Amino acid sequence: MKTFDITIQYFRFENDFVNNLRCIPMIVRYKLDASRIKLQLADWAKLTINEKAQLANLACHTPKEIEAYGHYVNALVWKYTGQYPPILKQISDSWNETQKIPQEVTQKANEYACPQLTTEQWQKLETLQRFALVKLGRSGHEGRNFPMAFSEFGLM
Repeated sequence: MKTFDITIQYFRFENDFVNNLRCIPMIVRYKLDASRIKLQLADWAKLTINEKAQLANLACHTPKEIEAYGHYVNALVWKYTGQYPPILKQISDSWNETQKIPQEVTQKANEYACPQLTTEQWQKLETLQRFALVKLGRSGHEGRNFPMAFSEFGLM
């Protein structure tokens, strides 16, 4: 997975849970993918609000930062569960492919009757925005946020 210097941000479509960090925000999900860690929502729920905020704020760009981030997540999960979180063997990071719009994004846009996304629009999105659209495109229960993200990113 390529890593980019990602600005810490929460999206408006995450507003319904970002105040209490009930769900894992996209910025943290991005960093978890960078460190190849699968953090279960049940494990996330055990963390304190400060630990959750720290996971959003910690640097996770360089190989050394990614390794340190992974160690920190492992330590937190171990602290609450006595187990380490699963390691992701492979990451399909189609959000880094800017020459072609990922299939899951196109399908989810069609499902929600969003306008057809152009390659030029896809290329102009920030990495975290592309990541969010891919993740929302793959997600079942969070898919309802796809049109809100599409709109928030200026694509409607």
